[in-house]
Amino acid sequence: MSGILFHKYGGEDLDSYYPIRPECQADVPKAGKTLSARRWHAAFSEDGHLDIAKVLRRIQRGGIHPSIKGLVWEFLLGCYDPNSTFEERNQIRQQRRQQYAAWKTECQNIVPIIGSGKFITAAIVTDDGQSLQDSNRDSLDQGWHVDGTISDKKVLQWMLGLHQIGLDVVRTDRSLVFYESETNQAKLWDVLAIYSWVDNDIGYVQGMNDICSPMIVLLENEADAFWCFEHTMRRLRENFRTNTGMIGVQSQLSTLSQIIRTIDPKLHQHLEDLDGGEYLFAFRMLMVLFRREFSFVDALYLWELMWAMEYNPNIFSLYESNSSTSDGRQVNDKQLKQCGKFERKNVKTGQPDKTSALSVFLVASVLETKNKKLLREAKGLDDVVKILADITGNLDAKKACNEALKIQKKYLSKSKK
Repeated sequence: MSGILFHKYGGEDLDSYYPIRPECQADVPKAGKTLSARRWHAAFSEDGHLDIAKVLRRIQRGGIHPSIKGLVWEFLLGCYDPNSTFEERNQIRQQRRQQYAAWKTECQNIVPIIGSGKFITAAIVTDDGQSLQDSNRDSLDQGWHVDGTISDKKVLQWMLGLHQIGLDVVRTDRSLVFYESETNQAKLWDVLAIYSWVDNDIGYVQGMNDICSPMIVLLENEADAFWCFEHTMRRLRENFRTNTGMIGVQSQLSTLSQIIRTIDPKLHQHLEDLDGGEYLFAFRMLMVLFRREFSFVDALYLWELMWAMEYNPNIFSLYESNSSTSDGRQVNDKQLKQCGKFERKNVKTGQPDKTSALSVFLVASVLETKNKKLLREAKGLDDVVKILADITGNLDAKKACNEALKIQKKYLSKSKK
């Protein structure tokens, strides 16, 4: 289907890692030199300190071998500090698993189907808090509801969204054999349901299922998958904020507009003339990080390239302190060597703005590759959408990331003038 990863990783068939249903199979292209399990284990000192700079170099060259993706992602996403020991990380892991278990118990006390290996796709409560449990007797424990109505606003809001999560889970990554199992679908539902309970400010929004699904596939322990997803959402959660008009994505679209205006004024003007100056056609790409533009395997490859390029060694301490200030990203010379290519440039030029994520420059690189076609053939916004839809399955992730780095360099240099 696309041109990025090889169907074999050093002689191993990718299907043994992410089996695809026969009717959905297609050739998967070439990835170059991946970070192998052997190189990964060799990057740790005896007590567990990780040489993250060496690991990043390898990932930026060719991604991560499927057998260790989940483990490496935990570091890329800031779940663990590379300067910690095996023992320190084990303690953190146990604490997090206990915390997840406590949240899960809270949720089970309200909706006992959580953790049962099953999930719901029909509403269990009305908007005004009336129980619909009588129509769900087969799937719901009768003890979850008290006095016929729900008075707690947080509980009601959470319960109202549970069936929507179920409907989305059923549609998630249907090409994977993994999700033929109801137990695995239920695991995805549990993690999303518990996340929406914990982060009741954002709750659950469609698209989160696409972000969470790979973590469920890659990490066997449900709590570990939850924390990997939770750390991913720290980067992306503003994309899903609905009560202020999708502020996260909108600010990124605004940055995208600024980038194209700076590096390619002619294309920007053309898009403006087509009433596309707000770049809403790029909304989905940014919201769920190109999940819909790539196959499952290719999306994973793209994500880890991006995360490696955006990596900052202070990400763990920044998250642990819950600080949102840019100071946490400040690095000394030694730490600068532990930054990914994209982040290193940001640090050097003092660009802490979260809206200038690599994904924004990646969309800019896609627009630039379609520059001539857009200028020549796009007579309206429908044409723009159609031209960009052609990238599905035809985009080389590594090439696109490298182009994004070039655009970042060009943009920073022109912005200074």
